[in-house]
Amino acid sequence: MKNNDNTKKTEEEVTTMKENGSDENSSGRGIPGPTNPMVTPLLTDLYQFTMAYTYWKAGKHEERAVFDLYFRKNPFGGEYTIFAGLEECIRLISNYKLSEEDIDFIRSCLHVPCEDGFFEYLRGIDCSDVEVYAIPEGSVVFPKVPLMRVEGPIAVVQLLETPFVNLINYASLVTTNAARHRFVAGKSKTLLEFGLRRAQGPDGGMGASKYCYIGGFDATSNVAAGRLFGIPLRGTHSHAFVSSFMTLDEIKDKSLRKKVSKSTCKDFVSLVQAWLSKLQVPCKSLQT
Repeated sequence: MKNNDNTKKTEEEVTTMKENGSDENSSGRGIPGPTNPMVTPLLTDLYQFTMAYTYWKAGKHEERAVFDLYFRKNPFGGEYTIFAGLEECIRLISNYKLSEEDIDFIRSCLHVPCEDGFFEYLRGIDCSDVEVYAIPEGSVVFPKVPLMRVEGPIAVVQLLETPFVNLINYASLVTTNAARHRFVAGKSKTLLEFGLRRAQGPDGGMGASKYCYIGGFDATSNVAAGRLFGIPLRGTHSHAFVSSFMTLDEIKDKSLRKKVSKSTCKDFVSLVQAWLSKLQVPCKSLQT
């Protein structure tokens, strides 16, 4: 995210998403907090608080600043990127509030003694004077074109830099990857996201399910993501399930209902065996 204090905003380029503050008339705001409970005002780099203190110490903390968030090159060597993560950024600033425990922790982490006035200032930050102008989430975007423009007091928007970059980068990466799969597969194919077991922890798994769906996948195997985000759920079965049956005789119900016609194949096992026999002949020919 690059700081451009004199950048002019044009409504043709961006969608305005101004969030009003939590004053007497707008407390509660009606916007839920971030999906991930770990996304708090502390989800930032320590040096952001150091800079915020420096701004406050110099009397510059209320000066108006403009930060542009953009990227330098497309992922995967591609020609485009799909912008994602905006909703989580809006959720963060709509519920931005440092708790007393947060303040105490920040006080203990800063390497120089800070005046009580600075921590009083931090207590009052609620992003009520922050404006976010953004390209709509899910749009095709390109390098060096601002995805978001964040305007507000310089100390406040400085504190938002790290979490915004964090919330945008991974989301856009996964969404772009999903869109590339959809482009290759075409509109007629069903794409399912089954990546939970190999994802980068619970956070990566939930994010991947959400942003694969935004990028064009049809459903996920992730039950938690289905409940939280309303993504359709689909499933198959594992090798362990197949291995639990030692012989075909253990299969009690050999029928299988067709999804489209709703008709029932009374002996699906025999049908599979017949097709296996047909396939074995070409396979043997290839081996010889």
